[in-house]
Amino acid sequence: MRTVLLGPQRFMTTAGTALRSLGVEGPVATINAGWEEREDVVDELDTVLGGDTRHLRLYHRSLDVIAKDAEFGSAALAFRDRHDALLAMYRLRLQNAMDGVYAVQRRTREGDGRARDDHPAHAALDDSIAVVRHVDNWYGTELKNLYAEIDAAAPIDGSGVIGWHRGELAELLGQSAAVVLTGGHVGTLLRTLRLFAIQLPDEVPVIAWSAGAMALTERVVLFHDHGPEGNTEAEVFDRGLGRVTGVVALPHARRRLRLDDRDRCAVMARRFTDQHCVLLDDGTALELTEDGSLPLGARILGIDGAVHELGAANGSKAVNDAPGGHQVMDGRGPGS
Repeated sequence: MRTVLLGPQRFMTTAGTALRSLGVEGPVATINAGWEEREDVVDELDTVLGGDTRHLRLYHRSLDVIAKDAEFGSAALAFRDRHDALLAMYRLRLQNAMDGVYAVQRRTREGDGRARDDHPAHAALDDSIAVVRHVDNWYGTELKNLYAEIDAAAPIDGSGVIGWHRGELAELLGQSAAVVLTGGHVGTLLRTLRLFAIQLPDEVPVIAWSAGAMALTERVVLFHDHGPEGNTEAEVFDRGLGRVTGVVALPHARRRLRLDDRDRCAVMARRFTDQHCVLLDDGTALELTEDGSLPLGARILGIDGAVHELGAANGSKAVNDAPGGHQVMDGRGPGS
């Protein structure tokens, strides 16, 4: 199973190089539903990938389903409203839990700012982060139940129009030598992947970036420390395809994370301590190993709040992550 995770392609285009490195011969299926209305604007993407592409058009297919299947359309609207309500409650609980984490974290600091390893508040910090994980798990369970209720109200498998699209997509994927997943709106991408039951065979190479890279993981985490409303806490949004395991994908990390705030980064790494928080910045290209592990050199957040690089004798080494460390090419790539 060959899988390559790339950094964003807007400023530094590496998808073509990655595809050539895989030695792919034959048509390439593209999934760019995250681009939504711009899904058919693919000239630049075709050029980057070499031209032999088959665009699956999941977003436009989903619009076709809504237009032709009134029962599904009604269920989709109901799901959207109930999901919005669930997210609102999750964010309220999450913010309260994270406030507790930061309050406890501040108590672990001495007057000179150094962490006190023997401070009893360290146990309290671990426990407070466990509370955040409990909230994450609660949301995941409620979302799973919501999916089940909506599926029962309007079974997808019983829809003729969805079945037709699924059949055509399965045939297109079966004829493809590789699959490329682009960026865009990750929620739209996940919904269309689920609607059409997209399966990526292990033997088919996959290249993905930004939202596409997130969708390949087991658990999609949204994050943005520099949003229009200031800091927002990272939130577990939905489950992904699960092709990439043990990874929280963090595209645009330099632009979206306060990497100079080691306390904040440490909390994030400890919150997802069962997975690697992987930074996918401009120019990043990570081909997973045969067993699905990250390659040497992958940049991850450590529980000390620093950025580390896999591969040192102790498993990782700290690296300088001051802004501006990557060269950026002029021009725009085929979407972020």
